[in-house]
Amino acid sequence: AGPGTPGHPLGCDSYGRDVLSRLVHGARNSLKVAIIASITSCLVGCTLGSIAGYFGGKVDQIIMRSLDIFMSIPDLLFTMVVVAALGSSIPVLIIAMTLAYFTNYVRLVRSGVLNLVDQEYVEAARAGGASPARIILSHIIPNTLGIILVNVTLNVSSLVIYQSTLSFIGLSLPAPAPEWGYMLNEGRACMQSAPWMMIFPGLAIFLVVTVFNMLGDSVRDILDPKEA
Repeated sequence: AGPGTPGHPLGCDSYGRDVLSRLVHGARNSLKVAIIASITSCLVGCTLGSIAGYFGGKVDQIIMRSLDIFMSIPDLLFTMVVVAALGSSIPVLIIAMTLAYFTNYVRLVRSGVLNLVDQEYVEAARAGGASPARIILSHIIPNTLGIILVNVTLNVSSLVIYQSTLSFIGLSLPAPAPEWGYMLNEGRACMQSAPWMMIFPGLAIFLVVTVFNMLGDSVRDILDPKEA
């Protein structure tokens, strides 16, 4: 059944399943994994970046050199290893995508901390006996929160594309889970006879990525003091 069929506004796939229902159900999986992975990668990256930037010296060298080694492994290859070792499920996908994306936050937060660690209010807090954890959480992270929030928002769109890529090549949730990348792969075989099977999942990915990119730009404009 093609688009416009009564009861199936976006048509059906080759198995007779409603495309709209599968898109809506797939959005739940894709957005949940992308949003959670963006937040967890932020937490991991911000923690390591704060430690590296605040303590400096050997601690900074160990973290950054370890990061360089970690970044030398292609993201897709690393994800394939994680999924093969732990199985395909939502928690495993979140872990794999967190480990693939936390590196950006480490460098971002480390740079911000290095710019703030010698400020007078940080020195005053240190002289007042505040612990490093308190200084980082109360005085440093709040001053880098704007750029962190922007990157969290923008990373959701990147992670939606990343997860769609994984599901397209069969590394995401097992069939028949209605993931957008998997639906694209299914529609590829029927591209000429049933093009809507590829058009609508592709359009869903495009719209979600565009919305989160626009949201990230809006957050950046709101939080940028130069725009005030």
